[in-house]
Amino acid sequence: MKELKITLVRSTIGSKPKHKKTVQALGLGKTNSSVTQKDNPATRGMIHKVSHLVKVEEV
Repeated sequence: MKELKITLVRSTIGSKPKHKKTVQALGLGKTNSSVTQKDNPATRGMIHKVSHLVKVEEV
């Protein structure tokens, strides 16, 4: 199964509470932090919600 490298490129300060929780659920904390997640519909949905805050690369 493919994996995705997700990097938080913008701060969550001023974001909606739902977006902050989504970023936290992805495993991201501070700006420029990165995590590797499995590529599945649930992860893709969370990325779509906060696409303006994150950068995604296929690994």
